[in-house]
Amino acid sequence: MDFRAIRYAAGERTARITLNRPAERNALDDTAIAELTAAFIAAARDPGVKVVLLAGAGPAFCSGIDPVHHERMSAGDLEQNRADSQRLATLLRTIYEIRKPVCALVHGPAYGFGCGLAAVCDLVLASRDRAKFAVADVQTGMVPALFAPYLVKRIGEGRTRELILRGNALSATEAQGIGLITASVPDDQLEKKGTALVAELVGKSSSVAMSMVKDLLSKINGMNSSDAIDFTINVHASARMTAECRKGAQALINDQEPEW
Repeated sequence: MDFRAIRYAAGERTARITLNRPAERNALDDTAIAELTAAFIAAARDPGVKVVLLAGAGPAFCSGIDPVHHERMSAGDLEQNRADSQRLATLLRTIYEIRKPVCALVHGPAYGFGCGLAAVCDLVLASRDRAKFAVADVQTGMVPALFAPYLVKRIGEGRTRELILRGNALSATEAQGIGLITASVPDDQLEKKGTALVAELVGKSSSVAMSMVKDLLSKINGMNSSDAIDFTINVHASARMTAECRKGAQALINDQEPEW
C-alpha cells in the first residue's frame, strides 16, 4: 500500500503503523486521517496480522489535529463539520473496535487528539522522560468531544474532567499513575520493551480468544446488567467450542504450553 502521511509494514504477525509527518509533529490532516483509518482496516482484514503496533516518527507521537485543518473547518458549515467529525470518530472507533490487540509506543508528546489516539489503544508504553500527555483543547476554544468517552472509559470521569478542564501536561509517570498508559519505560528501552510486549501477545495468547475479548469489552459497556450477563454467557459458551480452546485445554491436560 502506498501512503504519504503514514508508514505501514506487516511481518512476523505484526502490523506496524507509523505516523509520518515529523515536520508537523504528526498532526493529523485529511490525508493522515484517511490513511490511518485505511491502515487499521487493512490490518484487521489481514489474516497474517495478530497484533497492531502504533508509533510516530520524529520528535512527537502526535500533536493532535493539524491547526491548518482546524482553521479550514472552522470556516465550514455545520454539515461539513459533521462530516469531518464523522471521519475522526470513525478513526477512533476503528482502532478501539479492531478485533486484534493494539499497542502504542509513545516516544514523545501526545497532545489533544494524539492523547485520544493513545486512549483507544489496548496497551500503551511511553518514554519516561520524553513522552507527555495533554488535552488542552478548551484553552484554544475547542471541545475534545470525540475522544472524551474513551478517556472516561480508561481513566474515569473525575480524572477526565481534570485532564480536560485544566489542560495540564502529564509526564509518562503521571499518566501511568492515573491509568492512561500501561507503563512508562526508559527512553532508550521503548523499542525493546515494545518488541517484547508484541512478542508476548503473539506467542503466548490465542488470536481467537483475544479477538473475542476485544469484541466482548467493546460491547458490554453500553449494555444493562441483564443484557450484559446474557451476552457474556453466549461468549463464554461460544469460546469453549472453538478449535483454539480445545487446543489450549489439551495442552493443559498434557502439561504443555500451547503453540499459538
